Amino acid sequence: MKLNLVPARTGVLWVKLGIQTFAKQPLALIGLFFMFMALMSVASMAPMIGLPIAMTILPACTLGLMAATLEATQGKFPMPLTLLSGFRAGPVKVRAMLVLGGLYALGFMCVMGVSYLIDGGGFANMYLAGHTPSKEMLESNAFMAAMWTFIGLHLPLSLMFWHAPALVFWQDLSPVKSMFFSIVACLRNFWALVVFGLVWMGIMVGMVLCITALSSLLDSPDLAGTLLFPGLMLVAAMFFTSLYFTYRDLFEAEAPAPAQDHD
Repeated sequence: MKLNLVPARTGVLWVKLGIQTFAKQPLALIGLFFMFMALMSVASMAPMIGLPIAMTILPACTLGLMAATLEATQGKFPMPLTLLSGFRAGPVKVRAMLVLGGLYALGFMCVMGVSYLIDGGGFANMYLAGHTPSKEMLESNAFMAAMWTFIGLHLPLSLMFWHAPALVFWQDLSPVKSMFFSIVACLRNFWALVVFGLVWMGIMVGMVLCITALSSLLDSPDLAGTLLFPGLMLVAAMFFTSLYFTYRDLFEAEAPAPAQDHD
């Protein structure tokens, strides 16, 4: 395995490839994404242990979406079991995936716990339970401090696990080594990932603005509420489709085979 360095403009290419690949198998990829979301939601419903369970299986399920992207680039129709690829590769890799997931769950809970200590759980309740923050809460210094602390601590955690599931699955690395190589790859290709994130953010904002404008043009306030959620889910599904290409281009490996960029 060799780590590649790519120019910042590669971030745009990753987004383009994600959208193009999604367009090849939209029904399969959107279906797998909703299965992914449903699995996370169901797992998190278990009292007390739900969130740790959901965080533990998250890396393996993310790998499943990347495996589905690879199949789509090869002209195949990803089947539902593709989402569970990380759990169907033999006991050694299953164990490695569970260890990786356990480390992510531990890291996530620690980061959330730090934010809880700062504002007494206001930000944690909003983030985990989807509670709408009040105006007073948003104006609270403690809430803002908890939010920025979470963001600051979660960013390096995310970088450690960005490519880790793929490295465990396709490169047979141990969980700890995969985390190390993942964050090194992300830091050495920092600007490409920044461009990648900014382009996706722009696409999401643009989609929201288009739906809002259409709602105003048709004088139908309810239309925005009706279209906004499926629109956001569509963009999220394409985002997850593009993750495979960030792995493919940053790590030189014999497999999986690369996809080609087609205009």
